[in-house]
Amino acid sequence: MKHTNFLRPLAVVLGLALGLPAQAGTYDITVDKVRIDTGTFKKNGIGYNGSQTPTILHFQEGEDVVIRVKNNLRESTSIHWHGLILPFQQDGVPGISFNGIKPGETFTYRFPIEQAGTYWFHSHSGFQEPDGAYGAIVIAPKGGEAVPTNRDYVVQFTDKHPHSGSRIFRNLKASADYYNRAQRTAQDLIEDAGAEGLKAALQDRKMWGAMRMMPTDIEDVQGFTPLINGASTQQNWTGIFKPGEKVRLRLINSSATTYFDVRVPGLKMTVVQADGNDVKPVTVDELRIAVAETYDVIVQPREAKAYSIIGESAGRTAMVRGTLAPSEGMVGPYYRMRPQPLLTMADMGGMMSGMDHSGMDMGGMDMSGMDHSGMDMSGFDMSGMDHSGHDMSSMDMSGMDHSGMDMGGMDMSAGMPVVPSEGAPGAAFYAPGSGLIPTAANGGKFLGYEDLTARKPLYRDRPATREIEIRLTGNMERYIWSIDGVKYEDADPIRLKYGERVRFKFVNETMMAHPMHLHGMWTIIDTGKGAYDPVKHTVSVAPGTTLYTETEVDAPGQWAFHCHLSYHMAGGMFRKVIVEGGPS
Repeated sequence: MKHTNFLRPLAVVLGLALGLPAQAGTYDITVDKVRIDTGTFKKNGIGYNGSQTPTILHFQEGEDVVIRVKNNLRESTSIHWHGLILPFQQDGVPGISFNGIKPGETFTYRFPIEQAGTYWFHSHSGFQEPDGAYGAIVIAPKGGEAVPTNRDYVVQFTDKHPHSGSRIFRNLKASADYYNRAQRTAQDLIEDAGAEGLKAALQDRKMWGAMRMMPTDIEDVQGFTPLINGASTQQNWTGIFKPGEKVRLRLINSSATTYFDVRVPGLKMTVVQADGNDVKPVTVDELRIAVAETYDVIVQPREAKAYSIIGESAGRTAMVRGTLAPSEGMVGPYYRMRPQPLLTMADMGGMMSGMDHSGMDMGGMDMSGMDHSGMDMSGFDMSGMDHSGHDMSSMDMSGMDHSGMDMGGMDMSAGMPVVPSEGAPGAAFYAPGSGLIPTAANGGKFLGYEDLTARKPLYRDRPATREIEIRLTGNMERYIWSIDGVKYEDADPIRLKYGERVRFKFVNETMMAHPMHLHGMWTIIDTGKGAYDPVKHTVSVAPGTTLYTETEVDAPGQWAFHCHLSYHMAGGMFRKVIVEGGPS
């Protein structure tokens, strides 16, 4: 809720027109226990301003904001302003930027709004975010939107589970596959044997079994109900339009663990913004939004009928539908979920180098009957692979069939390089041959990072002063997540110097995607466009890939740096970043 006097809207308009700073606005947020109703189950959770519907904060670029947060919980809380550039003391991360907000306490945040675009906010305390503590931020630019629209809607996704976040984490620690409802069955084996042959199907099972992994390990948690703006498919969130109007959809993924593939069947989506920064418009049929990312897209429905906004989990285990319609009460068409994808050995590429094979006896593993014809392993570098204690003396691979499996160029010591794949839209930032490469439902254009081009350069293009390698590591069986093999509590901070430009080399040695979020500073994805490379606050690193980003170190203080999958962050994939020097 916002408190202003009646003159403020006029003052804001005049100030923006004259290029003057906007007046300060005061906003009130309460953090409350709420009863969450998804239409399929009810549970206790946490919400802002007493509601399961996300609070939306509307700011003006150039405004100085005062946000009073009252904690009505019986535990400490916090709010992190995801993607906002602000003094580190206002960033809202307990133990790094402040001490948190105690029960019954009101904490006042004060910071200038130095940007425009779509962002979000959430608790950074325990598992309060997956329990419902999240909201949206919309910041109006000083000169108006680069692409004006007639309607403007926040479309905020989340994955609401019947279990609390703390219970989910306990269960995952006890068994990483606790929530995997898509485990391979005897029926799957029969179907695979019919398609590939019995020996090939059996050997595939053996290889995954030897690694104690499953090709269905795409999502940590299944059994959730996805929501749009706090509403399930049954509850049908609806945005109104008139035929011919341009409608801006501000897509935000506030999930604990779920990537969503988003489309509006029957309409093209023109992407105009990524993580709050304007990009050159690119028209697509579908996009994948990683956890914590935001995309602004524009659609233009020309018919007076209901259209569906579809959010389908990347693992194809759940789907939510909202509606765009010319009037309330209408329901968009229903669409079936597509078949579930399966991970491939390409998705294990980087992980193999970090795997501890000590004591792993594959002596009894018979791979006879599998044909290696056509298996191109040129450039396959296994120099970094530790096989100590790994007995392969009786492993017969003479007849192994890998026809069509091209592993050329795979460097197991450093993860798989990202190489654009022609003819596969959206595939450039996935390992070649990955089972996760997305395709549009209608066979059209699927957005990839390679399609994003900054509308205007945010920074001048200059060489990086140094490179830092960030290895994303983990032990799936024990559900331990880390950076460079070290959990947060055992790690030293990453130290940066104010004014430098750092190049980060992300090497994903795990079989899961990780949306990496650096607080306080922008992340520039290296897509080869120089000053026009896309600038984001969260970047997804796909399994078995190496990805490069750069950061202008322009924010002194202490910052958080972590995977934004809630249970990976809690499991140890987190670092403190200290920026030394610069203005106090």
